[in-house]
Amino acid sequence: MPEVPPAPALTTGAVARRLGVAPTTLRSWDRRYGLGPAHHEGGRHRRWTPGDIAVLEAMCRLTASGVPPAEAARAARTGPVPPPPTPAGPRLRNHGALPLGRVGPECRGLARAAVRLDADAVDELLAHSLAAHGLLFAWDEVMMPALRAVGRKWQSSDGRYVEVEHLLSWHISSALRRVPPTRPGPRHPAGPVLAACAPGELHTLPLEALTAGLLSVGLPVRMLGGAVPARALDEAVHRSGPVAVVLWSQSRTTADRALLRRTTTTTWGVRGARRTPAVLAAGPGWAGPAPEGALRPTTLAGALRMLRELYADGAAQHWAGGVDPHGRSAAQPCGPTRR
Repeated sequence: MPEVPPAPALTTGAVARRLGVAPTTLRSWDRRYGLGPAHHEGGRHRRWTPGDIAVLEAMCRLTASGVPPAEAARAARTGPVPPPPTPAGPRLRNHGALPLGRVGPECRGLARAAVRLDADAVDELLAHSLAAHGLLFAWDEVMMPALRAVGRKWQSSDGRYVEVEHLLSWHISSALRRVPPTRPGPRHPAGPVLAACAPGELHTLPLEALTAGLLSVGLPVRMLGGAVPARALDEAVHRSGPVAVVLWSQSRTTADRALLRRTTTTTWGVRGARRTPAVLAAGPGWAGPAPEGALRPTTLAGALRMLRELYADGAAQHWAGGVDPHGRSAAQPCGPTRR
């Protein structure tokens, strides 16, 4: 009977991404608790076998459930791993299990790190995802699925898991601000993109991702953040003369259609050379047909594509009356969008 070849051993970086821990955490566990690879040849990189990884998975499960690291390491080394202790008082069942569905290892690792409140691992995993796959993949396939899963868990567990959502949101925001910008070219006559949340809307992360994407390709943007009052948005439009205004709404309760319509007809500039911005109604709050006179992107990639086309097509000729220089209705997306 032919021998079954052994399962391939993994590098420390690959194991860290799979488990949702920082490589420095694995090295610390090895140094403090002896949870290193069973076989390590001198002068070569560490390689982790399936047996080594099973021990680390047990360590992760126990520490995520609240077991002190030293005690968790003893249990993981000696095996079989006992079930996590049941603490006194109401606690979340299946602590650490998020409803992720079908996601890749990067997202699964990020979710595990967030549940453990392992800030170093969250930072390293986000940085690796952005560097290895780019902003669009990291946002669509890693960050957003993890955030949605934490949100679902929070909604189904009587308000628990808020600390996980807050930690993950803060580190995603920090990672997005570290995306390297591209030095912009000469000042574009059409002005910047103005990004703002609708009045009462506090979910800023999608706009932060859009801002990172625009800066990464050298387009000017002014990010106003969450819950921008209507009057403040009007003032910002008049003072900055934007080529486009992106108004984000997460829910129907914050989707102010009157403000959106007013923004699509806002003009500025000297008499005889008035200009109006293109307006993007972004976010699930605008569900349904595109509001009159506005674009309706449905993904980060779609919004970035629309805005890049506005600049490339010379949108400073100003979308007057809801029609761009090429005669397209402003309610039509510029190119196909996914999902």
